[in-house]
Amino acid sequence: MGYHQKNMDSKELIVSVNDLTDVPADMNAGVRSARQQTMLALLGNPRSSYDVDCQAITNATLKKQVVLEDVGPFRVTGLKPAVEDLRRIFNQVKKIHPGLYASLGTAGMLCCRLVRGTQIGAISNHSWGTAIDMKINDQLDRRGDNKVLQGLVDLAPFFNEQGWFWGAGFGTEDGMHFEVGEDRIREFHQAGLLGQGMEAPEPALSIGDRGPEVCRLQERLNFFGAELNPDGIFGPTTHAAVMAFQSGKGLAPDGLVGPKTAEKLGL
Repeated sequence: MGYHQKNMDSKELIVSVNDLTDVPADMNAGVRSARQQTMLALLGNPRSSYDVDCQAITNATLKKQVVLEDVGPFRVTGLKPAVEDLRRIFNQVKKIHPGLYASLGTAGMLCCRLVRGTQIGAISNHSWGTAIDMKINDQLDRRGDNKVLQGLVDLAPFFNEQGWFWGAGFGTEDGMHFEVGEDRIREFHQAGLLGQGMEAPEPALSIGDRGPEVCRLQERLNFFGAELNPDGIFGPTTHAAVMAFQSGKGLAPDGLVGPKTAEKLGL
């Protein structure tokens, strides 16, 4: 089992990569989770219907961009530029932290389904093959307990450096989960790696999004009178609250939190 050493009160403490620790406060600095509107605009809808179980991609154009390749510690099936990113990430891990590299495994990448814990609206980014669930010494991190495996804490900076968002930052902690971030997806598009003819949408939060930005949105809506649970998931209730706010401010009630709505909310 891999381990490393930390300084603590001038003593050396051996810490296993499989030890549980608190979610670090400094994660995902400068990295945003990919917005659903961006994913749908740049990659299309992977399929026409979803549930909580994995299903196959039915979008023929998207399917052509999916590859099965070796990324170092294992093989994955995912969107080609995302898979290439993983190869870069794991090459860096191998150079800098070989003990951690030896512990890496995966629970999978491509999986067309809804986000766990939701029944409507929120399509998992696994559906586009741009997210991966990681194992440490064949152990999965338990979702939602606000504790994460030390190996995932050590791994997260490598993903963040490449523009990937760590799921420990979601409203419901998901430490095993890493996904291509919003800005990285747009970089793929600008580099012509997602095909031709698509236009990048204006940045906006919409139904299906999740993460710290959605949590801040919900808190601002509550400031203006909504009674939302700030869980970081942009579901139907948050969508309805956005539309009500827009109507009250003389904005088009489209449920999208673009620049005009964000300005009115003080975001």
